[in-house]
Amino acid sequence: MPDTPIAVTGATGAVGGRVAARLSARGIAQRLLVRDPVRAPNLPDAEIALVSSYEDKEGMRRALTGVDTLFLVSGRESADRVQHHIAAVDAALAAGVQRIVYLSFLHAAPNATFTLARQHFHTEEHIRAVDVHCTFLRPCLYLDSVIKLVGDDGVIRGPAGESRAAWIARDDLADVATAVLTSGGHDGTAYDVTGPEALSLTACAQQLSEVTGRRISFYNETVAEAWESRAGYGAPDFEVEGWITSYRAIATGEMGPASDIVSELAGHPAQTLREYLRRYPESYQPLVAAPP
Repeated sequence: MPDTPIAVTGATGAVGGRVAARLSARGIAQRLLVRDPVRAPNLPDAEIALVSSYEDKEGMRRALTGVDTLFLVSGRESADRVQHHIAAVDAALAAGVQRIVYLSFLHAAPNATFTLARQHFHTEEHIRAVDVHCTFLRPCLYLDSVIKLVGDDGVIRGPAGESRAAWIARDDLADVATAVLTSGGHDGTAYDVTGPEALSLTACAQQLSEVTGRRISFYNETVAEAWESRAGYGAPDFEVEGWITSYRAIATGEMGPASDIVSELAGHPAQTLREYLRRYPESYQPLVAAPP
């Protein structure tokens, strides 16, 4: 058991919340950094620290004082996201944090096709450059996001071609993160956290068709078509570019290959899409209810 609480950011979110619940189940003291205390999970051995944002260095420093290990979930998408991450890391160092486990992304690199993977690379580089023990978790796209890609007409659209992605369940990612946070031997390591298989969007659509009973298909857009089809969303260009380049990264092979790190670190096999859909039938109910 750690001598000091483990700090968990994003504790009201899908990954941070899962990690917090797992740490609590093990009886590990933790400090949950949240913006809204009302949304904070009510967990034994968990104290709440309020922070307005990652760029609030003084607030982050206060919240992290007395903490040795920080689980740093990447911040929300923004044009200056890297600067927010850097501010959080610098505040952690000022508070005396000795170890950072950072939630990065698969194939984080300066020339990554996926724009968010480039942001994660620059965050990783900053963490490496400072005097702190570190581990990087690099997940692929989430399994539940496959369902959210389906349009009202039952079509998944994007410039992904027939290349494949090694989709990962958030539950499996949380199990890996918990294992890393509660054990040694991970310093200086980057783990590619993926599911056990790599699937094309055509294959994903076929599996969704099987469970929903309606025809779901994949249309391979050109990049120009992808920009045009998303023009009416009202989102800023950097966000639309992130969406489109996630598909492009599938096409270039940067969303794979599949790894067995979940089995190695969490002690159980990672879920396939078919297993995920069988386990969580409520996840695809909106597709069943949608008009054909």
